[in-house]
Amino acid sequence: MENLIAKIEAINGAVNSFAWGPLMLLLLVGTGVYLTVRVKWLQVTHFGRILKNTVGTLFEKKSDRDHGANISPFEAVSTALAGTVGTGNIAGVTGAIFTGGAGAVFWMWVAAFFGMVTKYAEIVLAMKYRVKDENGVYHGGPMYYIENGIGKSWKWLAVIFCLLGGLASFGIGNIAQSSEIAGALSDLFHLSPLVTGILLAGVVALVTLGGIKRIGKVTSLLVPFMSAFYILAGLVVIILRITQIPAVFGQIFAGAFSFKSIGGGLFGYTIMMAMKQGFARGVFSNEAGLGSAPIAHAASSLEEPCEQAIWGVFEVFIDTIVICSITAFAVLLSGILNAEGGLAAFTSKGAAAAAAFNTILPGTLGGKIIELSLLFFALSTILSWAYYGENCWGYLTNNNTVVVLLYKIIFALVCVVGAVGSGTLMWDIADTLNGLMAIPNLIALLMLSGVVAKLTKDYFAKHMLKK
Repeated sequence: MENLIAKIEAINGAVNSFAWGPLMLLLLVGTGVYLTVRVKWLQVTHFGRILKNTVGTLFEKKSDRDHGANISPFEAVSTALAGTVGTGNIAGVTGAIFTGGAGAVFWMWVAAFFGMVTKYAEIVLAMKYRVKDENGVYHGGPMYYIENGIGKSWKWLAVIFCLLGGLASFGIGNIAQSSEIAGALSDLFHLSPLVTGILLAGVVALVTLGGIKRIGKVTSLLVPFMSAFYILAGLVVIILRITQIPAVFGQIFAGAFSFKSIGGGLFGYTIMMAMKQGFARGVFSNEAGLGSAPIAHAASSLEEPCEQAIWGVFEVFIDTIVICSITAFAVLLSGILNAEGGLAAFTSKGAAAAAAFNTILPGTLGGKIIELSLLFFALSTILSWAYYGENCWGYLTNNNTVVVLLYKIIFALVCVVGAVGSGTLMWDIADTLNGLMAIPNLIALLMLSGVVAKLTKDYFAKHMLKK
């Protein structure tokens, strides 16, 4: 049995090195660059319009409009953000800086800048090619724009995407997050992992069995709260060390373009590691190009594809440019990078992030903030990935109600498995599957880039005429 596990680990390690390797990361970011050119740099040229139709609407009086069987545009982006704002925004960013240096932050920003358009394009296509079931609920995502956009002969590619996404939902969207929640509740309230798992399974079942309407309602309350909580805590950390901010920016830019060798290694090793870690963290955090978030956006009651898609630009901005950057600044301002032994000096990446906040905030307050943030981030990720997985298995079975219900029950029960055990191997496999999801999605994005460009041109031309 041990030999079998070792072989599986070796095979998964080899595939993972490709799925999240330099070639795939360059393809992900490169697709964002290509799409940015095709839509004429809309994240810059139409930034005012994007802010007005996203952030600006949050302060408007809420209407009593009935969204039918679907959800509001804000609930759709909240569900998507629930999946992207996760433990990686804290632990992942911390690990990337320890491995790639301060320069990784700059390349993370670069990945996010182009990822804004990648996410925009995914949502445009998801809205354009979505379908409505007999209950009036919209279903969309890469599987639908592959089949209905590229053509029926490409359905095999849609099937591959759904198989990868459906399996990955149990690992990246459940086990890894349940384990994080169990650890946080154990530290905060000394709750046993088994009790945590059972309670979590009950909460997840209660929410997910209510369908996208209930998921949207919960995430629209949870995401703004958890984001504001972490952002405010991070701003306090930054303000307390405000005089060091110029030096931190200096570290970031110097590290991003440093061609020094490390330990006699290859000339240019520093910049290569910074780029790899920055690109990986940016892509993994906001999931631009992976094809998951457009599944949630497709459930929006909006009819105009581009109108919903600009929420995707906002989504990447909040996830990476704001939340990930707060973690990065806390780590760099705290000086924990100078700890003897590096990352190995801490029990985990999350513990390193907690140490960074504790260095600046009084007592153990920083650690408590990190634990609470990880708890909320992980819970929100579970809820959104339950919906992603449901849609993937639904597509594969023609939305068979029995299969979908069975998936929801199994998904909830897996929370117990994740809480009581490390599930390291399954998490590693799911991480690989998550990375491989990008391949069919990127193929579709590139093949349908003309559709995105045309819809974008028509939408903004119409908007300019209204001025």
